[in-house]
Amino acid sequence: MSRRVVLLGALSLAITDAFAPGPSPGQLHVRSASRSSICSLSMQHRGSSHDKADADCLDNMGRRRVTLGGAALAAGAVLGGDSVGAKVLAENVASPVELGRISSDLPCAKVLTGMWQLSGAHGYKPDKAKAIDAMKVAVDAGFTTFDVADIYGESEPITNLFRGKYPELWDKSQFYTKWVPMPGPMPREVVEAAVNKRLKRMGTDKLDLLQFHWWDYGSKDQYLEAMGHMQDMVKEGKIKHLAVTNFDTANLKASRDAGIDLVSNQVQFSLIDQRPLQKMVPYCEKEGVKLLAYGTVCGGFLSDAYVGKAKLTKKDFDTASKGKYYNMIEMWGGWPLFQELLASLKKIGDKHGVSVTNVATRWVLEQPTVAGAIVGARLGLRPTTDHTDSNLKVFSFKLDDEDKASIAAVTSKSNDLMAVVGDCGDEYRNRA
Repeated sequence: MSRRVVLLGALSLAITDAFAPGPSPGQLHVRSASRSSICSLSMQHRGSSHDKADADCLDNMGRRRVTLGGAALAAGAVLGGDSVGAKVLAENVASPVELGRISSDLPCAKVLTGMWQLSGAHGYKPDKAKAIDAMKVAVDAGFTTFDVADIYGESEPITNLFRGKYPELWDKSQFYTKWVPMPGPMPREVVEAAVNKRLKRMGTDKLDLLQFHWWDYGSKDQYLEAMGHMQDMVKEGKIKHLAVTNFDTANLKASRDAGIDLVSNQVQFSLIDQRPLQKMVPYCEKEGVKLLAYGTVCGGFLSDAYVGKAKLTKKDFDTASKGKYYNMIEMWGGWPLFQELLASLKKIGDKHGVSVTNVATRWVLEQPTVAGAIVGARLGLRPTTDHTDSNLKVFSFKLDDEDKASIAAVTSKSNDLMAVVGDCGDEYRNRA
């Protein structure tokens, strides 16, 4: 297990990503909180497949048929081309964002906008005004779901500012936040204070989804006490749904066996990290729990930019997530094997007229129980770092049997991360 120490060392550079990064479609989420409530910035997954319901919902809602606006610019170079790939891309630019639901009353875009990048150490200093306008572009395109956290810098208050400037867009958006306390006694007053803080920072009277992280499984009584209080607040109307992040299968099961109604678990899940398929997915399929996947594109390494790149330089590690996911790649099988995977994904992407990143994201979305994939965005830095146009293409194709076989031919050569690291989330806990 010495390699875990290497990973944990890298994670110390970005400890706040213990939770990065849905769902089958549902109806637009309409909020009840007063639109006039705007606080000032002060920093300091359920059921079986819903494919038919998804299609019906998209038809009923006339779901955001994206027009040839900014997205068309990304395809402009190929719209007049003669290749099959060019034609596929031209046809697929206007693909609508697929919606799902974590529960019957909580819709979720199947690609969520991750806001860990607002915490710093990601190569830019967030500009609130530009970030809010970038959120508008995302919601206009159909990406209505945002993943935030108490530890993601100004991500929670920025959702409040977004509400103040674009209340109608806020009404039809979903904001999933997290609470990441240090282990300790969890009486009602401690838990309620944390929940109230989330409500105030986000300017709402009900949290759509509160995802709970716990660092130490040895203090199970404490985390179960905290969950019990949060479940009471679901009944009281402060929280719509309760979830966890980075829980392993055993502790997710223990929580639900104790009577806690957890609707989802947010875990690392990608072509590189397929640990969820071993224990987590079978359990969640049986219990009707959804998974929200983060690390889907390995901090950007699963992209065309790294195809054929034999050697990395210091410039390649311009964000905190790059260090984290590079260590995961090394534990998985190393950079040469990763290049084999990128070459395979590139061929698949060219076949469908999409990018390597699109293929990697699509693979995750097609896994059982996955409600959505979280793709982090440096909102407001520049249009390409918001990823809106690129992410639209995720919904323009599906992987066929040949694609899946090509991917498996490479990933089958990798190390078993379950044996190297442990179950989902174990990389954040020091287990001898």
